[in-house]
Amino acid sequence: MGRIGKRIIEIPKGVEVKIEEGLVKVKGPKGEIAAGYRPQVKIVAEGGKVRTECASSDRKVLALQGLYNSLLFNMIEGVTKGFEKRLDLVGVGYRAAKQGKNLSLQMGFSHPVEIVPPEGIEIAVEGTSKVVIKGIDKQVVGELAANIRAIRPVEPYKGKGIRYEGEIVRKKAGKTAKAAGAA
Repeated sequence: MGRIGKRIIEIPKGVEVKIEEGLVKVKGPKGEIAAGYRPQVKIVAEGGKVRTECASSDRKVLALQGLYNSLLFNMIEGVTKGFEKRLDLVGVGYRAAKQGKNLSLQMGFSHPVEIVPPEGIEIAVEGTSKVVIKGIDKQVVGELAANIRAIRPVEPYKGKGIRYEGEIVRKKAGKTAKAAGAA
């Protein structure tokens, strides 16, 4: 049996967990998130704690129990603290600017790239080369950060492109000139 599925999650003060048939709603100081779940896994909220239970010992059901436990943990953390991803733009002329709620990126293309954030996601720009994505849904924050990074992934020769903050990029050696005597 998995250990993550058996984990008991504490519900902090100010957070409310409602369990309906096939739907879990978590409401906290930063907002509200809802997620569906399958009936093979039972979610129980009592006494300021939430846990997942499954009746079957089937491997797929046990995997679902661990998945739903992690999703509940992330939902509770999201409505209390929130999530954020930071991106760095590395390269000459690469810059970011905020236009209303949207993000405008100059990435060396003939046109600026416009990013419209989904509902509940906030984008901030620090200086001209740092982008911060904040929200309460971990999956949406990570997906938007990955989509922005995919606009200009880091290339291995000069290290230019969009990278996550703290990401280490291994550089490759470029071509070397032929020896002068071999001609």
